[in-house]
Amino acid sequence: MSYVFSPVPTASVAVAGSPDRFPVRRIFCVGRNYAAHAREMGKDPDREAPFFFSKPADAVVDSGETVAYPPQTENFHYEAELIVAIGTGGRNISEAAALSHVWGYAIGNDLTRRDLQLQARDKGRPWDFGKAFDRSAVIGPVHPVAAVGHPDKGSIRLTVNGETKQNGDLAELIWSVPEIISILSHSITLAPGDLIMTGTPAGVGPLLPGDTCVVSIEGLGEISTRIGPREE
Repeated sequence: MSYVFSPVPTASVAVAGSPDRFPVRRIFCVGRNYAAHAREMGKDPDREAPFFFSKPADAVVDSGETVAYPPQTENFHYEAELIVAIGTGGRNISEAAALSHVWGYAIGNDLTRRDLQLQARDKGRPWDFGKAFDRSAVIGPVHPVAAVGHPDKGSIRLTVNGETKQNGDLAELIWSVPEIISILSHSITLAPGDLIMTGTPAGVGPLLPGDTCVVSIEGLGEISTRIGPREE
């Protein structure tokens, strides 16, 4: 079999302490999974069923890279997140078995064109242009479960130019990692290489060209992103 043009390379993210890369199949994102962030977005933080959106696999950006200020936005935001890397696929996964499907964890930054997202939300339209644009998923090195266990508490913090903007705790997740995996797997069959961005604490806000954004999670280190000039 041949292709009409060469397939694009497999998207991947770094692995902590290894030259190997973690191949990325899909990126799922949990919306409004911290109560304080739900409130700052004008929504009720009650524990209703979680909802998901996605980013393309090739939106991933390694820590240390520069991300151009994206086009068609005047309100470009950061969102610090814990990332779950799936190593064993499955469907209808129980909460009790969910963590056995995790290969590791990473730090992420869910970059967002907030004005486009809110315009779409208010009109009942998909969030793709606000969330799923080029280079919108900064993902740090994945730490294997064998090295870091399963983080369910600890600081998650984001700074812009050294000033703290987000300061939460993983224990504040409305839906835990096992619950998220189980719920998602009852709708979509998970596969090795899937990443799940688990939501962001309160304090989201704008980034400008020249800013340096650092996200840290207790036990996972930190990642850094510089914002470059506006992309035309």
